Amino acid sequence: MTTATPRIPRYELHCHLDGSVRPGTVADLARTQGLLLDRPVEELVVAPAHCGSLTRFLTYIDLPLQVLQTPGALTRTARELVEDWKADGVVHGEVRFAPQLHGRLGMSLDEAVGAVAEGLAQGRAATGVGTGLLLCCLRHQSPDDSLSVAETALRHRDVVTGLDLAGDETLYTAEPHRAAFDLARSAGLPCTVHAGEAAGPESMWEAIDVLGARRIGHGVRCTSDTALLNRLRTDSIALEMCPTSNVQTGAVTSLADHPASRLLAAGLPVTISTDTRTTSATTLRREFESLSRTPGWTGRHEALAQQNAARAYFTPRGER
Repeated sequence: MTTATPRIPRYELHCHLDGSVRPGTVADLARTQGLLLDRPVEELVVAPAHCGSLTRFLTYIDLPLQVLQTPGALTRTARELVEDWKADGVVHGEVRFAPQLHGRLGMSLDEAVGAVAEGLAQGRAATGVGTGLLLCCLRHQSPDDSLSVAETALRHRDVVTGLDLAGDETLYTAEPHRAAFDLARSAGLPCTVHAGEAAGPESMWEAIDVLGARRIGHGVRCTSDTALLNRLRTDSIALEMCPTSNVQTGAVTSLADHPASRLLAAGLPVTISTDTRTTSATTLRREFESLSRTPGWTGRHEALAQQNAARAYFTPRGER
């Protein structure tokens, strides 16, 4: 069985900031903020291999989110993520976060975006790794909240490279957030949407036809819909798959059952990412190493996935 090829430049398209805070940083921030942890930090921020649901998986992000309520914490975490990308062989990484979740102590959306952008800039200067920043609207929040996030993204168009919709597709549809995504796309800001993770192909059709998604976050439940596969292939709509996370949340039953290799072989623009480096205790290198031990995966699959990612990342303004 062919192992992953480490010399291939790596691109990461799907990485959540609050799920990728180093455990040591979580502990340090908790200590400086006077938070007492009742268990070792790893038990609080690293999810088990099988959570059974996205809802349970997300509980392991509660503590990191709690300590990321100051500009300094956001800047530090963003900088450290770029350093981690460098160590992982990533040449360009996109990070996404929901700025509206960081206002518990009064931080504004603009301040949150500025803090993360500053950390990314520091990381780029120190490592040479290219970065992109995506803002997340959340399915369970109101359309007005999403519109505020989209407006914030456009105010920071010099550093924000895309808009995302995250959350549980089984409980909340995408339609209420159409105005936010229409606004973003009308200003030339590309969009990606979490879909086909907790729900089936219908959530992916909605992401494409209602919100105009150029990429789909996860999308592992597309395999049963031939028309959808043809649409994804024809329109080059990239799938941001995250194998370890997909198993943890129950989106797929096991790595052996993950559809990435089959979809790549069928000409679908599959990409591979970590989703949450800390919550999933993984790296991009580890994702490819794990896939290399599954039936049908070869070094050629990794090369294809990285070529797809290199074509699909949302280009920062400075690269145009």
